[in-house]
Amino acid sequence: MSEFKSWEEMTALEQAQCTYSDFHKDAYGFRPRHVDTSTWTLEDFDREFAVFARVCEQNRIQEEAAEAEATAKFEQHVTNTMCMGAKDRVTALRWIMDASQADGDWEYFCFLNGLPYGYFKEMEAV
Repeated sequence: MSEFKSWEEMTALEQAQCTYSDFHKDAYGFRPRHVDTSTWTLEDFDREFAVFARVCEQNRIQEEAAEAEATAKFEQHVTNTMCMGAKDRVTALRWIMDASQADGDWEYFCFLNGLPYGYFKEMEAV
């Protein structure tokens, strides 16, 4: 049985093979299946990594746009809630949270509503 090598003990090709699965997951959201990289060269990995980098950048742009849209929609919801009787933003946010399925968990609320992580940092004190 062979022992595990540390990262520093691996060759550049072995490091690329280890990185491939993680980078693929970053780009596509799942690990590659049935891809045999045992005959690949560093140049083969570099070509694939360039594709993964472009996909990750496109994903980032799409996520930022989706978060901006979700934020605008949510802020309109807060404004509407205040127009319906909430005396201030904090009250409106409490009402909205009470009506949600997040059970007081603001980060989960962000997830459920497509808002950026940490959007409600100020609510931790409320």
